[in-house]
Amino acid sequence: MATSTCKTTMLLMALVVAAALSTASLAQSPPLQNNFYGSSCPQAEATVRNVTEGIIRSDPTMGAAFMRLFFHDCFVRGCDASILLDPTSNNTQVEKKAITLRGYDAVNKIKAAVESVCPGVVSCADILAFAARDTAVVSGGFASFAMPSGRRDGVVSNFIEVLQNIPSPIFRLQELISNFAAKGLNVDDLVTLSAAHSFGKAHCSGFNGRLYPTVDPTMNDTYATALKTVCPPPGSGGGDPVVNNNRVTDPNALSNQYYSNLMTGQVLFVSDQQLMNSSYTAAKVANNSGDAATWMGQFAAALVKMGGIQVLTGTAGQVRKYCNVVNS
Repeated sequence: MATSTCKTTMLLMALVVAAALSTASLAQSPPLQNNFYGSSCPQAEATVRNVTEGIIRSDPTMGAAFMRLFFHDCFVRGCDASILLDPTSNNTQVEKKAITLRGYDAVNKIKAAVESVCPGVVSCADILAFAARDTAVVSGGFASFAMPSGRRDGVVSNFIEVLQNIPSPIFRLQELISNFAAKGLNVDDLVTLSAAHSFGKAHCSGFNGRLYPTVDPTMNDTYATALKTVCPPPGSGGGDPVVNNNRVTDPNALSNQYYSNLMTGQVLFVSDQQLMNSSYTAAKVANNSGDAATWMGQFAAALVKMGGIQVLTGTAGQVRKYCNVVNS
């Protein structure tokens, strides 16, 4: 009995020590905070906003590019700007080699503008977060909202981790739920953030399986026919064209139109249509379709939540001088 009591006491002591170590670790990694650069670079957020807005006004397709960069960054290694790193002689297989994304030069332009007012202060990870928030404002008509900051930039980028972490366009609903749960995001976040597919473009190869050899019965017939005029059958030698995610209304607007498209079978990916496969997610889709204001608030909150995935803060990582390379 005494031995059992001793073992229990030792276990409790070990748990107390582990909890103390965990608390100490958390203390060394401060949380993100609103207006993080209020003292060190008061112009930071305004500078990012001005340059981001100018880029999108000049080329409306860039809003979707900024949003997609932020998503891909956060879902691989956390929001640490690892998606921006170029290949090097020591690491040729970086994240950006695993997937075709736009916007790298635009991010470098924003970074250069920020560096001109506050050298070495604002991380590329925070620039991606601010640009995504500002995209919601410019491309979506959102009221501006606070995006907590204080992220640091990572120094590692790995091709294989993209394949391991980014949800596939052919994922089924439970796979999507599990993928998001692994990042600390719930089903509501999944449905809310999926509306980022209301703007931007996609390669035919991402959804050709819904068109050939037979049309997916959940896809609107007229919509499928229109897609087949652009997307050739796999293996036909017709290449891999791109189409707008939203072929119903403005293809460059972040909006709740996505949900109306989903309810009428006018979305591209298997993973999109899967949101209609449970009563809970289908109800969320219907609610978001009919209430743009509520969806906007939910999207802003989910974007902020996503921006907190596995962040580096405090003295972890670094603040890169150039977003595409680690500091020497």
